Amino acid sequence: MRTQLDEIRGLIAAHARSDLRSPIAGLLLAKVEDEEPDHSLTEPLLVVMAQGGKRLFLGDQAFEYRAGQCLVVSTDLPVTGHFLDASSQTPSLSMALELRPSAIAPLLLEAPIGRWSRSTAVPPAIATGEAGAALLDPVLRLLRLLDCPEDAPVLAPLIEREILWRLLTGPHGGMIRQIGLADSSLFHIGRAIRWIRDNYAEPLRIPDLARLAGMSPSAFHRHFRDVTTMSPLQFQKRIRLQEARSLLIARAGDVAGVGHLVGYDSPTQFNREYRRLFGAPPGQDALRLRTDAAPQASRHLP
Repeated sequence: MRTQLDEIRGLIAAHARSDLRSPIAGLLLAKVEDEEPDHSLTEPLLVVMAQGGKRLFLGDQAFEYRAGQCLVVSTDLPVTGHFLDASSQTPSLSMALELRPSAIAPLLLEAPIGRWSRSTAVPPAIATGEAGAALLDPVLRLLRLLDCPEDAPVLAPLIEREILWRLLTGPHGGMIRQIGLADSSLFHIGRAIRWIRDNYAEPLRIPDLARLAGMSPSAFHRHFRDVTTMSPLQFQKRIRLQEARSLLIARAGDVAGVGHLVGYDSPTQFNREYRRLFGAPPGQDALRLRTDAAPQASRHLP
């Protein structure tokens, strides 16, 4: 596994770009040289850490993963990350593969009957664990295609299928299965998550969201917290504040206006909650972000 990781590190370091994208569809690469916290809205992903580490916060819950370990995210979530042991000499190096329902669903038909528990509990939307040699092997072969662009269109989808199969048949199989099932609890909660994400400035009405998810209000609230570790109101607040931070980079002098745009009627409440999440008042934080423009040009994996 050490040899696999060494080669994975070299390939990520050679091909990583500031926008995370690679020539292979769905493959993201990250090279980070600082330990500044980042706040982002993640998507369903497999992330493999090749060098360094990261501590990720979803609400009040912390997840940590280091070299040779992986992170699995099964839906869109607002997270805060802190890189560990990252520097210009030893940057954090990681790769990610987008987890697409359309790629996962066909594999569910191939899995042995009884592979998954019949429990109705909704798996949490984030998990970490050892990547293992069986998963690192196809990950490495996918990364090698970056040096063979003529082979990538044919071989990359086959290797993606192998990676997804390793995930489905591994410790996080229940999470991956939820992504591929059109009638899973995660699928229905995902409708509500997407509505909040796209309409974060609107008043949030639990009965309406529960109806969208096809659940009773009590079941919706319970399943939503199981997936996100937050209540719907806490989730909306995090989305609002992260969006406000992005807006303030361009509108640093209009703190009250930005607060109103993202759904806050009270400037005092906006300032208080913004400072609690980001560690500084909106105007001061925006000034720092605008001054320190270079790190903001780079995106991070969760």
